[in-house]
Amino acid sequence: MYLVALVGNSLILTVIKKNTSLHQPMYLFLAMLAFAELGVSASTLPIVLGIFLFGANEICFEACLLQMFSIHSFSIMESGVLLAMSVDRFVAIYNPLRYTAILTLPRIAGSAAVLGLKSVTLMFPLPFLLKRLPFCGHNVLSHSYCLHSDLIQLPCGNTRPNSILGLCIVTSTFGLDSLLIVISYMLILYTVLGISSGEGRRKALGTCVSHMCAVLMYYVPMISVALLHRFVKQAAPAVRLFLANVYLLVPPVLNPIIYSVKTKQIRQGLIRLFLQRK
Repeated sequence: MYLVALVGNSLILTVIKKNTSLHQPMYLFLAMLAFAELGVSASTLPIVLGIFLFGANEICFEACLLQMFSIHSFSIMESGVLLAMSVDRFVAIYNPLRYTAILTLPRIAGSAAVLGLKSVTLMFPLPFLLKRLPFCGHNVLSHSYCLHSDLIQLPCGNTRPNSILGLCIVTSTFGLDSLLIVISYMLILYTVLGISSGEGRRKALGTCVSHMCAVLMYYVPMISVALLHRFVKQAAPAVRLFLANVYLLVPPVLNPIIYSVKTKQIRQGLIRLFLQRK
């Protein structure tokens, strides 16, 4: 799965970079999504494979904090990119004639910079807040990698500031992003229903299928993991482990496959890339 995630997202980035015809808003946002998913995969790959292949079940505290920072930063970025992609689909359907005039390259570059800065800034205080706390007893994590929601259950000291800040970050990023994505799709549906042609409605909705799949694959496992941690304390460890691995492994694996299958331009770019190598 890691191999598919790394190769698939790298191919998406390569195809978009090499084909100037794909230097359009939709594909540039897809490149951002692929970059964020590569970041998530690279953050978890060494530790997870070390556990399952070599039985390396320990990680030093500093490496754990670094991994936590990387995973959550790239996850926040991925959530923001999914929101940007939903706005992109709305603009393309609502005002197709001014699509490229509204979503210009400078605006897309600016949104990428804002998303990157936002993810790093929000996560920056959390490792320092955890580092000041005393850890005692058996520091055993529930997952194959370091998550903030898991780490704050281990210290002996007061973790209330960590919990409050973590909740604020989740609410202001994943919560707000998911709400805005829902609103975007309500506006998309309203716009599509206003199209008189049945074929036109079908084509308009068809451009959103890949993005809807990406949103569902990202948010459903993430919400499940969050609910298990906060409300289902007696859940079997295997259930938590499975959902957490699904949350970080499945989207980077399936998104490149879905976009390659459903998007004609990406599929043609991949074919040309392989033919050139032959």
